[in-house]
Amino acid sequence: MDRLPTVLDVGRAAGVSRQTVSNVLNSPEVVKPETRARVEAAIADLGYRPHASARRLRTRRSSTIGIRLDPMANGISGSVHDRFLHSLTEQADAQGLRVMLFTATDPQDEIRQIRRLHEGSDVDAFVLTSTMFGDPRTQWLVEHDIPFVTFGRPWGIDDLNDPQHRWVDVDGRTGLRLATAHLLAEGDRRIAYLGWPSPSGTGDDRKQGWRDEMELSSGLSKAELDSLQLGVEDGVAEGREAIRELIEVGIPFDAIVCASDSLGLGALLMVGPDIPVIGYDNTPVAQAVGLSSVEQPLDDVAAGVLELIVQLFGSRDASTDAGAGDPRHRLVEPRLVVRHRRIG
Repeated sequence: MDRLPTVLDVGRAAGVSRQTVSNVLNSPEVVKPETRARVEAAIADLGYRPHASARRLRTRRSSTIGIRLDPMANGISGSVHDRFLHSLTEQADAQGLRVMLFTATDPQDEIRQIRRLHEGSDVDAFVLTSTMFGDPRTQWLVEHDIPFVTFGRPWGIDDLNDPQHRWVDVDGRTGLRLATAHLLAEGDRRIAYLGWPSPSGTGDDRKQGWRDEMELSSGLSKAELDSLQLGVEDGVAEGREAIRELIEVGIPFDAIVCASDSLGLGALLMVGPDIPVIGYDNTPVAQAVGLSSVEQPLDDVAAGVLELIVQLFGSRDASTDAGAGDPRHRLVEPRLVVRHRRIG
């Protein structure tokens, strides 16, 4: 077929009317399961895609998701945001949705941009990234009843039970626990943690994973663990300096787990190949230098974000109904990528 397939083509292939095809696309619950399966098979075989403009006119929605394009503040860990954006855009396109990128200088400016886009009916829902304690963006969106999903938990609130907050996050606590357990199983006992200063929702969560496993299996005292717990700003130079100071004060350690690949690279530059180092994010830099790392499955995160957004589009009134029964969050499990080799 040289031309693009139409609803009529799908109907003929499935042996149903044009209206039945339309029902499958827009109100699948009213179609018998066996008929729906036949139509869906015809859609897949023909490669049919609904006409986005017609659907927007019919539903009075823009079918557009807005997300802030964060500045590249860190050339290593900052690549995570770019990879997430790519996956989100690719998967949204496959579902007939569009992603609109916008810029903002800070959270308050982001709120102003969200207000402008929402009032102009340009965007149906928003995705927030880089969540934080007391995030003013989530509070403003809830107060103005604007649909949103966050990549990252809305730290500092009842994020598991509040039906107004839909979020997807990677379980950083489990990630650092996996990294720590791996090193302990390899025979390392005094494992240092190199992370960010508190309070940091993401950082504190990752730190707790290290602490949980160390308290369970290392046999070290609370004072010993405290001495191995380091908090610095994110960066290669900062990570290297923190480990240098740990060495200078004479605190022994067998291995290091880190809250980011930036810190991990700094630690690796300080200790060399003799001491295992595990970072977090599995960035291209980690892959290039052979740094072990905890990988965030960003394709799964993007799929979870879109699933929650489609829920919002499909049942706007249910989004604040605590008894609706729909899960309001997705906690995705990371995986450990081991690259270091023991010397000797």
